[in-house]
Amino acid sequence: MSENKPQSDTIQNRSVTWEGCNVLLDINDGDRLVFARLSAGSTLKIGNKTCSLQPLIGCPFGSRFQLESGKERPYLSRFIPPTEENNVEDEGGCRLQEESRDNRAIIDNNQAQSLTGEDIDAMRRQGTTGNEIVEALIANSSTFEKKTQFSQEKYRLKKQKKYAPRVLLRRPSARSICEAYFKKYPARIGFLRLDAFSLLLSMANITANSDVLVVDMVGGLLTGAVAERLGAGTGSVCNTYIGGTPYPMEIIRMFNFSNEICKRTLLCSLNDLCLAQNGSGQQVNQHEDVCTVESQSNEETSLSVSTEEVHLSSENGVADLVPENKLSRASKTCKAPKAGDKAPKEAIQLWKENGFSSLIIAAPEKDAWSLVKELLPLLSYSAPFAIYHQYLQPLATCMHNLQLEKMAIGLQISEPWLREYQVLPSRTHPCMQMSGSGGYILSGTRTCTSQS
Repeated sequence: MSENKPQSDTIQNRSVTWEGCNVLLDINDGDRLVFARLSAGSTLKIGNKTCSLQPLIGCPFGSRFQLESGKERPYLSRFIPPTEENNVEDEGGCRLQEESRDNRAIIDNNQAQSLTGEDIDAMRRQGTTGNEIVEALIANSSTFEKKTQFSQEKYRLKKQKKYAPRVLLRRPSARSICEAYFKKYPARIGFLRLDAFSLLLSMANITANSDVLVVDMVGGLLTGAVAERLGAGTGSVCNTYIGGTPYPMEIIRMFNFSNEICKRTLLCSLNDLCLAQNGSGQQVNQHEDVCTVESQSNEETSLSVSTEEVHLSSENGVADLVPENKLSRASKTCKAPKAGDKAPKEAIQLWKENGFSSLIIAAPEKDAWSLVKELLPLLSYSAPFAIYHQYLQPLATCMHNLQLEKMAIGLQISEPWLREYQVLPSRTHPCMQMSGSGGYILSGTRTCTSQS
């Protein structure tokens, strides 16, 4: 245990990337998001150019890179944003000039730019950088000076994204993974929006030194988020499932968990937990046959990959999932620690004696009441629980039955609401494209009068 401690501490340094870690690449300020695993042979395709991801190894998270056209092949170079000290000084002098300009006299006939495509290709062959191409386009535009300041910045940003794309190196976390999946494949994570996701973890009181019981049918996102909150300290995560086949949890491999955290993320069937709770060999789960068929069908239709890429196209801002077999072969050689080992008998016995300290359920395909009446007796007294569902009626039925059976107190159904705003000078308004609902959460506290 002590011999593995230094290695675990080295991996826990989350400020710098290492070979074999998963990263989130933010291309052009959110126009495209890519999950990738860093290795010497991994590559990234931006437009029609393919560059190596090796320069990203050993760089701090939050670093910015810019795609440059090298003589042999494109490459990513470190980019440091310029300071904007002079912009504050010139702001007052530009206001009067800005008020006198507008775009009414500008005619968009594709004749304002004197620089042709052949000229740009020739500049690239000569080794001209992307920023120099952007400045050349601005200098050869006959209408750039006539535009408003807002239009000029919009034109500059558009050309920069095309000729000098930039990449932000981000750390994969529960928030970034949830946002990426929700934009294109919300059904893969049960339509779990970020605000509902954070509220779900808070209402279940996920803290360090907790033993959390999780029913995760959202690809492992919930299990990974709970393990992320627990950290490498004491406590454990028990991902339980109904039937003989565990639910897919490939998303958890994107979190870059250390061996210590992976050891505390365990799998155990609901039948084994109920048998340990009752101390008998009888079958407790009445829905095992039906749920086994459902879990097998979910396993067949799921993406059983260890790494996925999420692409957000600039046209519609949505994500596309690409299996790992489309990545480079060298990226598969770096294997991350695997979470989700079968729970040992000692851990099951400890959960039987003390009970779980929290319960979280995110199973849109299951009946909420059927799960709760089987799982709630596994909790310790006064333990909180939180149940997520896309629709209100299953949670309302579950809440009514809990009240009739007197199994919990403090029951409430919450509907979170998150709205993103664009905050700019004279242009502050809510974003036009947003989801209508983030789902519902039923929360409560188990009482000592509950019956198993």
